[in-house]
Amino acid sequence: MADDQRGSHGTEADIAAARRRWEEEVFEPARQRAPERRASFRTLSGIVVEPLYDPSTQHGPYLERLGFPGQYPFTRGVQPTMYRGRLWTMRQYAGYATAEESNRRFRYLLSQGQTGLSVAFDLPTQMGYDPDHPLAEGEVGKVGVSISSLEDMERLFDGIPLDRVSTSMTINATAPILLAMYVALARRRGIPLDRLAGTVQNDILKEYIARGTYIYPPGPSLRLVTDTIAYAVEHLPRWNPISISGYHIREAGATAVQEVAFTFANAIAYIQCAVERGLDVERFAPRLSFFFNAHLDLFEEVAKFRAARRLWAWIMRERFGARSPRAQMLRFHAQTAGCSLTAQQPENNIVRTTIEALAAVLGGCQSLHTNALDEALALPTEQTARIALRTQQIIAFESGVANTIDPLGGSYFVESLTDRIEAEARRYLDEIDRMGGALRAIETGYIQREIAESAYRYQQQVESGETVIVGVNRFTDDAAPRIEILKVDPAVAAARLEHLRALRRRRDRGAVRAALAELEAAARTGENLLEPIIVCVEHDCTLGEIADCLRGVLGEHRERAGI
Repeated sequence: MADDQRGSHGTEADIAAARRRWEEEVFEPARQRAPERRASFRTLSGIVVEPLYDPSTQHGPYLERLGFPGQYPFTRGVQPTMYRGRLWTMRQYAGYATAEESNRRFRYLLSQGQTGLSVAFDLPTQMGYDPDHPLAEGEVGKVGVSISSLEDMERLFDGIPLDRVSTSMTINATAPILLAMYVALARRRGIPLDRLAGTVQNDILKEYIARGTYIYPPGPSLRLVTDTIAYAVEHLPRWNPISISGYHIREAGATAVQEVAFTFANAIAYIQCAVERGLDVERFAPRLSFFFNAHLDLFEEVAKFRAARRLWAWIMRERFGARSPRAQMLRFHAQTAGCSLTAQQPENNIVRTTIEALAAVLGGCQSLHTNALDEALALPTEQTARIALRTQQIIAFESGVANTIDPLGGSYFVESLTDRIEAEARRYLDEIDRMGGALRAIETGYIQREIAESAYRYQQQVESGETVIVGVNRFTDDAAPRIEILKVDPAVAAARLEHLRALRRRRDRGAVRAALAELEAAARTGENLLEPIIVCVEHDCTLGEIADCLRGVLGEHRERAGI
């Protein structure tokens, strides 16, 4: 019996011959009788999908390409037990209007089973402007919470135990300032810094590529990123000082391959800066984290995450000489794709988000945010935020997908896609290396053009109907959406201005001037700027004042026309 069973699997030649017979005798006649729906099938990113995958599509030895969870090359997961030991962190992104209102939303989400906080900041905070700056007008509290001072940070985290809840802050150009406020708040509460857990995004290169919330030129910005990493290595052992983001690159129109490649190109640039500063890869690499987009093409996304883990492990080992498993492993947060949400028939977005969240879980994420159904229209309401959180909880506790490690590992289709995405991402990285690295590729506009071309191709497919978006270019309905949306009270801006004026009236102006002068002096040297910024924060300097002080020394970036 055993011999018969072994023989039934066949050699590679047997399988290839059997496949040819199947194609000629079974598949082709069936296709002639009932033609396929399309001339060709492709993933969302344009990778051709074959009718069938079998062992002949698998490449390389099992241990070299797949291995086991928790071991190099980490294709099958970074933890030996994955979700059998602990579920991913359910970290819903939240923040709007004032610190008090955002605090109420944080408390609500935690009471509903959320296991980590993720803070959204408004545009003035991201760009280094206080609420009374002319460029902040009309934007205060609109797409996130408005934070200008240590007092604001106190109100934002009122009643929330910083030593027991991990906090992610989506902030980049002003990341050192917001991290300084968080550290100063912990000091004020008497919480040891080694108890603080969380992440600050701090990925400035993708701002030049995809988002635009930069302040300083790339060189000085990289200095601030490296300062933050160096400070965290010494003082915040449980903190991730950077979350290198492919999410926004994908939202700008990149393919799955481009998301991996351009994210890793930026990551390589950050690591090189840290190494040149004298930091030890084995010490800081375990605290690097990543942020990826979980898009709609389920199998492509699962393959993308698996390919990313394998490629990153190789980069860290072969390029940077990392030898410890913790320095080689890729840990990532995922967020469902905002760009996939539609204002038309917004209830459909629940289904889209569920598929995307499932892709992130099947792909082995460490934490996850699920978008709300109304986010193509406005910030989520309490109700839609709860539905988004419940989506994760149903996947975790009812679907069964968290019961085994890497459930789709061994799928001929998924393994083939994994190989393909890794190979194409490597080609991009080789090209960027030939150009001189990520910074040069950004300065010449290469990465931006590649993304723009991909976005244009996708839009053409949508407009032609080749790519179907339910409720938008097919199965449409002229009825207007009937859902309540969150509206930020216009009085928020006035309240924020009054808070700011009151702070400035009662603070020690001499101490403010002295702290800013110390920061300016430090910025003119090679000194790490985190401690001087913390001193400024503790003396009630505002975010705008600190950012302006640095603008005076580091300059401001202006994007060149044509890039």
